[in-house]
Amino acid sequence: MSKLLIQQRPYLTRPEYLQGVAPFIADLLARRGVSSAQELELKLKHLHAPTLKGMQQAIELIDQAIDAHKKIVIVGDYDADGATSTALMVLALRDMGADVEYLVPDRFKYGYGLTPAIADLAFVSFTPDVLITVDNGISSHAGVAQAQAHGMQVIITDHHLTTKETPQAEAVVNPNQLGCEFPSKALAGVGVAFYVLANLASMRKKNAKSTANLSQYLDLVALGTYADVASLDLNNRILIDAGLKRIQQGLCRPGISALLDIAGRDPAQLKAPDLGFVVGPRLNAAGRMETMDIGIECLIAADLSTAYPIAQQLNQLNIERRQVEGQIKQEALAELEYIQLDQDNLPAALIMFEQHWHQGVIGIVAGRLKEQFHRPAIVFAADEDGVHIKGSARSIEGIHIRDSIERIAELHPHLVSHFGGHAAAAGLTIQKQHFSEFKTAFEALIAAQDESLFQATIWTDGELPDSAINVETVDLLQNLSPWGQKFPAPVYEGLFKILDYRWLKDVHLKLKLALENGLMVDAIAFNAAEKYEFNPMQDQIRLVYELDKNEFRGNVSVQLRVLHLAQ
Repeated sequence: MSKLLIQQRPYLTRPEYLQGVAPFIADLLARRGVSSAQELELKLKHLHAPTLKGMQQAIELIDQAIDAHKKIVIVGDYDADGATSTALMVLALRDMGADVEYLVPDRFKYGYGLTPAIADLAFVSFTPDVLITVDNGISSHAGVAQAQAHGMQVIITDHHLTTKETPQAEAVVNPNQLGCEFPSKALAGVGVAFYVLANLASMRKKNAKSTANLSQYLDLVALGTYADVASLDLNNRILIDAGLKRIQQGLCRPGISALLDIAGRDPAQLKAPDLGFVVGPRLNAAGRMETMDIGIECLIAADLSTAYPIAQQLNQLNIERRQVEGQIKQEALAELEYIQLDQDNLPAALIMFEQHWHQGVIGIVAGRLKEQFHRPAIVFAADEDGVHIKGSARSIEGIHIRDSIERIAELHPHLVSHFGGHAAAAGLTIQKQHFSEFKTAFEALIAAQDESLFQATIWTDGELPDSAINVETVDLLQNLSPWGQKFPAPVYEGLFKILDYRWLKDVHLKLKLALENGLMVDAIAFNAAEKYEFNPMQDQIRLVYELDKNEFRGNVSVQLRVLHLAQ
């Protein structure tokens, strides 16, 4: 576990700008850049206008294809964002009367994106007139050219970062493409697909054509956006809130209902993080362990009886995924221990490869290593061709992992065959023979960064007034959600007097604390025995915590869920 520095979040706006809210709430929101009461009103009418570059060309082409009964094929990606994007496109376009099929590359055979081989496969499988990418395509110059050579019109919808000119497709919709002035650059792939489809539906409605009600698919948008760890700017918070409400009201896709039921979750009590940590992993397991077709079929299933067996299959794949992931992580940690690295002697980046590691879970393992050691991590697995290895990269705050890989590709063109991604996560392919050289070059590049970036920091919202430590505040904070990437859940710190303590199952620490106002509050530190050194002889403790509810035998009380403790 990396050493932690505890700091208060900086203010992004001035707290006094918000009127009519408690000072500690105004403080909380100012630390997240909220500057007006309207930003707390998560209504669909407040979504940004559809000013995405390439939007009009895209919807006109799709509109013509539907009317002319042309064959459309959707080429998706093999993660939760790609699966929800694909399902959304298929369902909405079929509502509009389109002849549409989908194709998701097998990550183990074809890799990521619209490659020439995928264009060939689409042609052989469906002979489509129009090919639409979702959550990929912005770097697929050769794939677009190949699809066009087969006589297809190509429409790219994507959100991945690019610093290059876009492919010569018939239309390209991506808020991050050069020259796009759409104000939210944080849209996930499913968010881009939603904008395209919503505006297509609106245009067709005006022209009295068959259309679709896109609001019924907001559950897919919420799931894909949160599971892709998209930054929760106002636009994404609106989309997630709207979709989450549909799930809570039981108005979601049968496949999502089935996944929640198998996970033992009550839809009415669902919170946004459950999309990322309960539903998302089960959906992602298909793309990681088998093929994402399984996940997509679950999402587009018309009824629960169809969806449930597929959801059970996804759940089983997720169990297998966890087992494989755990094994690889243990091997990676053993390798780090073998070379006798300690927290004060870590390289600037953790770059690892073993021939037998599974491509499907290396991204998760990289994320676990990044969290544990607070270093950018790239974990490689062998490609089927025996020549290349594929890497999955995860990064810490302040180090843009995609741009770092691009810098290596510019400095040493022979070292990186393909790459793509975001600031926090990326993928790349290199030749196996170049692994050591790549490792050396990448470590050197990252080592040149500001040393302060490698200090793991837990950011807090300061001390919560004793008067606010109550159930009502828990409800108030929940009403301000969704919390997530770039809009983090409230975290507080404070010094408390210990009245009593006990160990639960020898691993979890339960504390009874005294507040200065004379009241008492419980705190729970899960897995404390392996994380912290607790001294029962000291009567005070400093905690970093989240405010939570404890419901037991019908009684509801406030409790502190401990994120870090020190004495």
